[in-house]
Amino acid sequence: MSSPREWISKDFYRELGVSSDATADEIKKAYRKLAKENHPDANPGNAEAEKKFKAVSEAHGVLSDPAKRKEYDEAKRLFGSGGFGGFGGGQSGGFDVGDIFGGAAGGQQQGGFGGLGDILGGLFGRGRSAGATANRPQRGADVETDVRIDFVEAVKGATLPLRLSSPATCSTCGGNGAKPGTTPRTCPTCSGSGLVSRSQGSFAFSEPCRDCRGRGTIIDDPCPECAGEGISSKTRTLTVRIPPGVSDDQRIRLAGQGEPGRGGAQAGDLYVRVHVADHPVFGRKGLDLTITVPVAFTELALGGTITVPTLDGRVSIKVPSGTASGRTFRARGKGITKRDGAQGDLLVTVQASVPSKLDDAAREALEAYAKAMAEHDPRPEITELLRERGA
Repeated sequence: MSSPREWISKDFYRELGVSSDATADEIKKAYRKLAKENHPDANPGNAEAEKKFKAVSEAHGVLSDPAKRKEYDEAKRLFGSGGFGGFGGGQSGGFDVGDIFGGAAGGQQQGGFGGLGDILGGLFGRGRSAGATANRPQRGADVETDVRIDFVEAVKGATLPLRLSSPATCSTCGGNGAKPGTTPRTCPTCSGSGLVSRSQGSFAFSEPCRDCRGRGTIIDDPCPECAGEGISSKTRTLTVRIPPGVSDDQRIRLAGQGEPGRGGAQAGDLYVRVHVADHPVFGRKGLDLTITVPVAFTELALGGTITVPTLDGRVSIKVPSGTASGRTFRARGKGITKRDGAQGDLLVTVQASVPSKLDDAAREALEAYAKAMAEHDPRPEITELLRERGA
C-alpha cells in the first residue's frame, strides 16, 4: 500500500471503474469483480494481472473506508490540480507538497493522512499548538489481501502460508532512517517540533519545517537500505489460520500485521478476505450443508433407505412411502461444526430422476402402472380450477 503523499497522483475511482459519487455497494461490487478477474491464482505468471490486482486492492482499501475516502477526496480537491495557494503542485521554493502528508510511507494514521488536519487547522486559526507536532507517533495503515480456499477447507478450517510484499520497518536501521552506527540529530530550525510558524498579513499559521521535512530530525547519513525513510518493502510469509465454518467473502483480522507505525506507534492490522470455491456436490446455508440426491420414482412411491455422502463419510436416510419429489430430510450434526461448539445439519433434498430412455420391459410396466392408476388424479386442485373455468 502506498503512502498518503502517493495517493494524490492516483485515481482510485478510475482503478475501480466507478464515478467519484459511487455508493459503498457500487465500490464493493466493482472491487469484487476486478479482484476475481485479476487474482494471481486465476492468472499464474501474469504480471499485468498481478499489478492490476494490487492496484484495485489499494483503491478498495481507501474508498471502502469512509474516513479514508473523505480525506482522499478532500486532498484530491486541494492538491490534485495543483491547488492550495502558494504550495502549488509539486514544489514551491524547495517545499515539497508531499511533505504535508507526514513523510515516510506507512506513516499515516488509521484514518488516512497524517498531518493534514493539523496544518489546515493551523492555517485557519484553529490548529493545535506547536507541541502537537507533525512527527508525533502515528499508527500504521491497515492492509487487506485475498486468499482462495476450497469448500472443505472452509468447512473444516485450514492453516495456510500467506506470502506478502509490503512496507515493513527497515531491519538495517531499525526504523530510524540513519545508517547503522549513526543517529538522527534534532533539527535546529524547529527544535524537533517538525513545525515552524510564520505570519502573513493578519494571519499566523504553522507549516512543516522545510529543513527536516516535518520530521523534527535530520539524517546526515541515510540508511542505504531504506534511503532514510525507515521503512522498506519486503516479502514475508505469514501463517494464516482459517477457522472452521468461515464464509465466502469473510474477513479475518491479523492484529499488528499491517503497515508499521511511525514514531514507535503500533502497526496497523492485516485483513485477509477469504474466497471459497464451490463444491461439485454440496452447498451451504449458514452452518447447514445441503445436498440434492436423485432418486427413482419407485423409491419415493414405495419408500426405502438411501445412502447419502457427508464431507467425511456417509449417512443413511429413511424415505417414507409416498414421499413427494423435492422433500428435504435433516441429518442432525452432519453439517459444519465451529470452534465454539455450534453445529449444523446436513439437509438432504430428494429429487425424482426420470430416465431419458426406456426399454420395452420398462415401458410395458409403466403403461400397466398408468392403467392401474387411471382413476388417480395427481393434480386435483388444478383439475377443479379448470372445471370451474370451463363451466
